Amino acid sequence: MEKEEIVSRNPNVMSGALVFAGTRVPVEILIQHLAAGDSLDEFLDDFPTVTREQAIAFLKIAPEAIDALVAR
Repeated sequence: MEKEEIVSRNPNVMSGALVFAGTRVPVEILIQHLAAGDSLDEFLDDFPTVTREQAIAFLKIAPEAIDALVAR
């Protein structure tokens, strides 16, 4: 899955927040759900516009993005 299929950012969508591509669901909401102890399935039930594939792909690329940010 390409990054463009996973996440997007547009100043006209959710004030430019990083969202799951094709949705208005900020990726931060997934992180908040997981941090609160919710399962991925619970998140997906709450936000059906996000696909399982998008959520899993985001979780796989998140550590690389954090590493790149910290390395600056």
